[in-house]
Amino acid sequence: MTNNSTSSITLTDQDKLTLATAAHGAVALITAAGVKSAGKVAVAGALALSAATGPVGHALAEKQKSVKLKGKSTAELADTALPALTASMSLLQQQDQAEAANFRSTVLTAVEAGARAERGGTGPAMTEMIRKITEALDASPNPTPIAGS
Repeated sequence: MTNNSTSSITLTDQDKLTLATAAHGAVALITAAGVKSAGKVAVAGALALSAATGPVGHALAEKQKSVKLKGKSTAELADTALPALTASMSLLQQQDQAEAANFRSTVLTAVEAGARAERGGTGPAMTEMIRKITEALDASPNPTPIAGS
């Protein structure tokens, strides 16, 4: 099977929940790190997620009543969202490299949209959170296979 945007992947309800938790969790983390314009950051990030396409877009468009992104601290939120980002990349890479890249791009676009909405620009806390989100996306134990191996 070739990995292209027309290939079909199978996502279980649990897979979709993991993707939604990861993507919305990334936006929530950026929102928590934005001290001046949290509402604008959240809206910008959520709007960017709603523009997702392909199987990832369909999964994120579904109402996920089971997504739980509550915590008493940013650390508790990160304990849920960061592992979900890594797990999402892993499950997508196992099925379709292009869809894994689509998810990564979607999340980073949402994070960037949120960061741009921060009044006065991103500060050190938001910059560090963006680094942590990117690191979680890139930490999948299933790296892209090398052609010919």
